[in-house]
Amino acid sequence: MAAYATVADVQARMTRELTTDEETLCSTLLDDAAVMIDAVAPETASADARKIVSCRMVIRALGDGEPSGFPLGAQQGSMTALGYTQQWTLPSGSGAGELYIGKTERQLLGCGNQIGSRSPTENLVPPAPPEVWT
Repeated sequence: MAAYATVADVQARMTRELTTDEETLCSTLLDDAAVMIDAVAPETASADARKIVSCRMVIRALGDGEPSGFPLGAQQGSMTALGYTQQWTLPSGSGAGELYIGKTERQLLGCGNQIGSRSPTENLVPPAPPEVWT
């Protein structure tokens, strides 16, 4: 299993330079991202889409830009000085530094907004033969 993007691809999309340690971590995270993408993406997802999603996943995990005091990926936040209050709302399944595939990325891969269900009892009864009209 090869990664869909390179460290250079990730670096080109970031607003800061990666350190040597981050480059090593980036390579490992790209391999992990490829496994996660393969688990959810249909075979019809393009190589470009897989590359973009890989880069976005790793950039979220590594952090990009200047430290703002806000957790990466926070949707809402609150910060108070003398009251010692901090409050953050993170999207579901997105811990700080965690690799995850977002909603927009799922749509880019062609696996977003899939709704369906399957009954575990479907295989218990063979399908009925077709009715013949006379």
